[in-house]
Amino acid sequence: MIVGGGVAGLRAALEAARSRRVLLLNKERGNKSNSAYAQGGIAVALGRREDREAHAADTIRTGRGLCRPETVRILVNEGPGRVRELIRWGVRFDRSGRGFALAHEGAHSRRRILRARGDGIGAELTSTLIGLVQAHPHITVAHGCFTADLLVEQGRCTGVWTLERGYRRAIAAGAVILATGGVGQVYLRTTNPPVATGDGLAMAYRAGAVLEDLEFVQFHPTALAVPGAPTFLLSEAMRGEGAVLRNAAGEAFMARYDRRRDLAPRDVVARAIWEEMAAAGTDHVQLDVTALPRAWLRERFPLIARTCARYGVDIATTPIPVAPAAHFMIGGVQTDVWGATSLPGLYAVGETACTGVHGANRLASNSLLEGVVFGARTGKAAARYARVAGAINAMSRARAAGAASPGVPRLTEIRADVRRLMWEGVGLVRSADSLARTIKGLRRFDWLHESAWSDREALEAQNLHLVATLIAEAALRRRGSLGSHFRSDYATKGPGWRRHFSVAASDRTG
Repeated sequence: MIVGGGVAGLRAALEAARSRRVLLLNKERGNKSNSAYAQGGIAVALGRREDREAHAADTIRTGRGLCRPETVRILVNEGPGRVRELIRWGVRFDRSGRGFALAHEGAHSRRRILRARGDGIGAELTSTLIGLVQAHPHITVAHGCFTADLLVEQGRCTGVWTLERGYRRAIAAGAVILATGGVGQVYLRTTNPPVATGDGLAMAYRAGAVLEDLEFVQFHPTALAVPGAPTFLLSEAMRGEGAVLRNAAGEAFMARYDRRRDLAPRDVVARAIWEEMAAAGTDHVQLDVTALPRAWLRERFPLIARTCARYGVDIATTPIPVAPAAHFMIGGVQTDVWGATSLPGLYAVGETACTGVHGANRLASNSLLEGVVFGARTGKAAARYARVAGAINAMSRARAAGAASPGVPRLTEIRADVRRLMWEGVGLVRSADSLARTIKGLRRFDWLHESAWSDREALEAQNLHLVATLIAEAALRRRGSLGSHFRSDYATKGPGWRRHFSVAASDRTG
């Protein structure tokens, strides 16, 4: 069983279906995962061994020394084969002459980003994989199926509880893979779609699995900051093609922060923007692409050009208002290199998982590569486990959820309060005071966990609150600044900075 329908879950399904029957549970109907909205591309070294070594070095350098070298080697060495597999399956990457059109993004030492549809890699990749999954005779997809919790019996995960018309129904499986994506909706300002409510992390935690590196939440430097417009991502590839960040005075400012200027790592760029906004008292800076030809911009960034135009910004003539937004959960459910978690029978992959491949700060466009590489590995391992272990006798059954939700208006207020608390206290810049205030504020909603709620909205609020609390506590625990985790009261790395901090339900309850 696979929970989640992004790139990682789809790739895991295709691999597991080579030997087992697969049920994929999709929270929404349609293609609404984080993967589908990806714009930049997929980072891969298709050339010589030296290219792979350079990709690994860039990944580790950007991860601030906290990457696990073994997972990085797997990513860069298996990546080319998985990408060639995608090409055989019909993914159409953009081409230039006889070769592929390669983009350049922040912290990459060379051009190695494969793109598609200009800035539509997510849609191209997910639509291809969805087509393969839907046509596969051994894969069944259940759309609009909300997974409420994991089923744990005799010390291992044996299935899930789904929510159906006020009841929880148990569905047994030989192995379960969590591929539920990110947690962006924990924050007031995020590039993530509404489905990214941290469900996988919350379910794994409640089931007893170990979570790791939760303090590392990556903020994308450039998201659209126009009143009334969504927090729409503006690809890092724009800066790779010559876009320049300017402050309120129109000055290009990145040279003051990093020798790589606009192509510095995301953590550096995001904090530089934050400082420029604070100094000028503004809520945005400007991303300037006006020096580039209009026709070329429309061809290279068609989705971005259309979206900005919809909200009154002609990117060919007007600098784009941008500001940072929560983007990617680097931490997650702790796994080994085959996706296995600390709970037997439970696997995790993609943004839900923490393999250590990203360290303290993710290298741009490594996430889609992670999805296909570790998706294949996790699908294979989970199928092997299910074949050997077999399924514990957990007949499909239902039980009453047990409590009515507190009502839509109240839930809406709670979610807004949680997101505001996290944005203000556990955002780009944190401190002991801001974190303590956030944790205290979140405790007002601890009562959410006293009942098994009967509807999706209440369960999502419960999951958001739990994940927010775990992130805030992890950020308070790491007394130092590293990558995407910046403490104004501990500006250096701090003692023991190489440690990966983990948490499980048993740790917090005694």
